[in-house]
Amino acid sequence: MVADCAGIVLAAGAGRRFGYPKVLAAEGNWLRTAVSALRGGGCAPVVVVVGATGPAALTLPDGVRQVWAADWATGLSASLRAGLGAVAAGDAEYAVIMPVDTPDVGAAVVARVIAAAHGAPSGLARAVFRGRPGHPVALARAHWPAISAAAVGDSGARGYLAARTDTVGVACDDLATGIDHDFRAP
Repeated sequence: MVADCAGIVLAAGAGRRFGYPKVLAAEGNWLRTAVSALRGGGCAPVVVVVGATGPAALTLPDGVRQVWAADWATGLSASLRAGLGAVAAGDAEYAVIMPVDTPDVGAAVVARVIAAAHGAPSGLARAVFRGRPGHPVALARAHWPAISAAAVGDSGARGYLAARTDTVGVACDDLATGIDHDFRAP
């Protein structure tokens, strides 16, 4: 484990386009996969931000803390703020953000993004798939207050990172597709 990286699984949404909360997809396997990717990639602790399912509806892997985003319905930004707030109380110098709906992203992607963040003067790194920014995203602690303040609606750290020229893009096409699943397969 990289002792200074906390993992945050964003899993609070209702999954309107998907048809139900994605945290429940594949009988909870997407959630377990996201937690496993963060842990295996070097994150400890790992928190899961919940909302639409209610604060007690999930069975989480051992050692994972649930964080309730009471304002989850306002968008992804609420989940990000809740997750960053939860890990801010600890010693982590980086937060690694992973949405629950990227089930093919594994530990090797997380580890590669963490390594890039550690090597970047800005402490900011994100996975890139097919030339497009994706997840996970690693954020140095110094950026958490500004990211939380800038996050609105369904835009988490995207606007903050887009406005910066020092975010390291980490090519991960050889490890995963990085596709987020907004709709169920027919």
